[in-house]
Amino acid sequence: MAGDPRLPSVDRDGPEARLASVRASIADAARSAGRPVDEITLVVVTKYHPASLVRELAALGVTDVGENRHQEAQAKAAELADLDLTWHFVGQLQSKKARQVRRYADVVQSLDRDSVVDAFAPTESEPEPRVIDGFVQVNLTDDPGRGGVQPDAVEAMVERVLRTGTVRLRGVMAVAPLDEEPRRAFARLRGISARVAATAPGATDISAGMSGDHAEAIAEGATHLRIGTAITGNRPAAP
Repeated sequence: MAGDPRLPSVDRDGPEARLASVRASIADAARSAGRPVDEITLVVVTKYHPASLVRELAALGVTDVGENRHQEAQAKAAELADLDLTWHFVGQLQSKKARQVRRYADVVQSLDRDSVVDAFAPTESEPEPRVIDGFVQVNLTDDPGRGGVQPDAVEAMVERVLRTGTVRLRGVMAVAPLDEEPRRAFARLRGISARVAATAPGATDISAGMSGDHAEAIAEGATHLRIGTAITGNRPAAP
């Protein structure tokens, strides 16, 4: 899908101009959807970008930062511990890394396997672990190899998350399939969200929408947007 024409060229403008443009685009989309913009959380995904950029964005008012690689996220969170940031882990998570991620992440948006959810449960060595917020990731494609729970298995995963007692379920997260019109995909996610809320009344948040499809996500009720390059600029090569 083509990028939103209201967004700036990520190669020409600096972070301040790009952030301002994305914020304006979010406000426009919220207005069109008849929603207050203050109920939408912008999570800036800073994969491969240095901690110095996160610090610059924080100075511009960014409060929520997303990362999807454990080692990189851990290092950045440690370097920027003096900042009042909410760290979101948005990538696929290995169960063996879950407890390490919990030490710095405030939110895990990619709960999609029993083993990952169970890794957050109390243990003998950690009977009262830190409570984090979590989203069940939903796979909106027919490809079982993609991250996320299949729609018909969402309720079972929700029940598993609720049983941990250490993950505060916020709602659902998904990525729109490349071969489907984003708004249609997000409408399906909205329906799944309603099912989740029937089981967990407080879990009404929807994390959906990225640089190119955040307006469609907002139209379908997204409360959290995960936007990267439209704000950060093109990603550096993987370290």
